[in-house]
Amino acid sequence: MKPSRGNAVVVGAFFVLAAVAAVAGLVLYQPALSDPGYVLSAGVDTQVLLGGFLEVVLAVSCIGTAVTIYPVIRRHAPAASIAYVAGRLLEAAVICVGIVATLALVTLRQERAAGVEGTADDGALVAVAHGLVAVHDWTFLLGPGLVIGLNTLVLAAVVHRARLVPRAITVLGLVGGPLVFLSSTLVLFGAYAQVSPVAMAAAIPVTAWEMSLAVYLIVKGYRTPVQPPAASDVVDAGRRPVALPA
Repeated sequence: MKPSRGNAVVVGAFFVLAAVAAVAGLVLYQPALSDPGYVLSAGVDTQVLLGGFLEVVLAVSCIGTAVTIYPVIRRHAPAASIAYVAGRLLEAAVICVGIVATLALVTLRQERAAGVEGTADDGALVAVAHGLVAVHDWTFLLGPGLVIGLNTLVLAAVVHRARLVPRAITVLGLVGGPLVFLSSTLVLFGAYAQVSPVAMAAAIPVTAWEMSLAVYLIVKGYRTPVQPPAASDVVDAGRRPVALPA
């Protein structure tokens, strides 16, 4: 049975929403992430809080892509489809840790500004802020880096095998997933900075994969998938008599 057109549109929309929320959230976060001294400043808390909200949208969208595409890909690779859902849940969980760390900066700044009793001195606040920013940076590496690399490879492999979209699109995922995973591993061990031209270049194929997949699903839907043979067909084929030569 061919997957529904509506399902394809929803999956594609979740991918687009995740990409937009990720970029917008990171931009709005910058005042808090770029300067640990934010906790001592006048602050732009509304902007940072909006960034946190968009990051929540990102986490929900990650889960949404997996839940909506799961009924389609499970017909072709049941174990891989479960792995993809689990991987997206892990990715969303890591993102949420980063959200909490960033929004905690807002709390520290507001308590200092309000003169809440027991608030640490400025030096201690900046030290804590450094730690919270570091937590966010690590979650950014682990979630949208290492974990997304594995998730991309799993989904691209299943979609490629089932021929649900053109192979030119799936190749982007098959190449981009391992590439961003390798790049994130090199960043993890200090080969180069997380925000660097090399790391950004390594992320391009994954971005191209997600956006091209999303656009194709929204505009055209799934291709007629290759259906795996049913177990009964395999058994019947084995029992079918073979004609002997005369």
